[in-house]
Amino acid sequence: MQVKLPEQQDQAAAVDEAAAEGAAQSQPAEELINLNIDLEPILPDLLIPAWAFLQDYPLLLVVLMFGVGYVVGKVIQWILHTTLKHAAQRTKSTLDDKLIDYLTAPVMQTIVILALVAAEKSFDFGESVDRFLIRTLFTLLLFLWGRAWFRAITLAINSLAKEDDGKLQLFQPRTRPLFEIGVKLFLFGILMWLFMLLWNIDGTAWLASAGVIGIAVGFAAQDTLANLISGVSIIADAPYKIGDYIILDTGERGVVTEVGMRSTRLLTRDDVEISIPNAVMGNAKITNESGGPAVEHRIRVPVGVAYGTLPEKVIEVLEGVARDSDMILSLPAPRARMRGFGASSVDFELLGWIRYPEQRGLATHQVLMEIDRRFREEEITIPFPQQDVYIRSLPGGEELPPPEEA
Repeated sequence: MQVKLPEQQDQAAAVDEAAAEGAAQSQPAEELINLNIDLEPILPDLLIPAWAFLQDYPLLLVVLMFGVGYVVGKVIQWILHTTLKHAAQRTKSTLDDKLIDYLTAPVMQTIVILALVAAEKSFDFGESVDRFLIRTLFTLLLFLWGRAWFRAITLAINSLAKEDDGKLQLFQPRTRPLFEIGVKLFLFGILMWLFMLLWNIDGTAWLASAGVIGIAVGFAAQDTLANLISGVSIIADAPYKIGDYIILDTGERGVVTEVGMRSTRLLTRDDVEISIPNAVMGNAKITNESGGPAVEHRIRVPVGVAYGTLPEKVIEVLEGVARDSDMILSLPAPRARMRGFGASSVDFELLGWIRYPEQRGLATHQVLMEIDRRFREEEITIPFPQQDVYIRSLPGGEELPPPEEA
């Protein structure tokens, strides 16, 4: 007979209590993981003998359950989809129709997976293998629903950020990436939490090491974090928005097509898309030609005429060219200005407004072509640089008279 000392009894009691507490804490996760789908209690009496017979043939049961689950899932999906589509016809928006398509797609897969979980019980794999298979099936189910919700969130945010009859819905397009990233991160966190519950992973240890991991990731991804922080600053400060025509101090120019959390995309006039990191955009000097109180952009066309030409006539011709152009706006009115006296010409400048900055090249081309034609009609000379050369002596030594005496 073995007698335990009081100290040993206390230690044994402490170990038993700790084990009981651990079992109690892990019980909810075990119950969630070991989800037992038992169809026998809900089957009609006529099908119970067939169900008992199929228990002896697991492969046949899996095939039948897959087929039944597929058919039942398709029927339920069709009923749900048709009912919701009928209700969505009362609205004018197509957003609800697309959301119904996305969120009813996993219904059939859900029923098939649940049927496979019920059929898996007929295999005698052992408790550990059964638990692994059930967790794998429910992980697949979690992935399917997560993908559907991610697609639905992207569709909803993009639709709510679009313009409708000149009025913005819910929030501005420039804040769309911020909303989209925030909502997706929240959904991703929920999916990860469910995944950890499903596989009975203790998240406390992960949270405890998150600080150390965050520091390591911060040092390893400094450029990425700089781009993310600059992206948030750009979205909040809004120095430019989607659709603006901007010019960088490095020479790149184009229309802003996307303002993301990591980079900004520009579409040039050559239909070439440039992706620029937000850290570069945050420190660059940016000229926003679409900014200001108006979208219109003013172009300047310098013109030189020969000395002796009446300035009034030149101004009249230049302003007439601008008024006749279909690309120069009538308001604000175009105007011509005399800018100075050059080395071989009198310098003028035609000022006109165009509707969009990206039309500058085509508008300048058309105006210059028309100015050349009108100057020919009005016999206005466009000079070119000239130099007069005077010879003081010939090679034989003969002196030539000065030019004024020649």
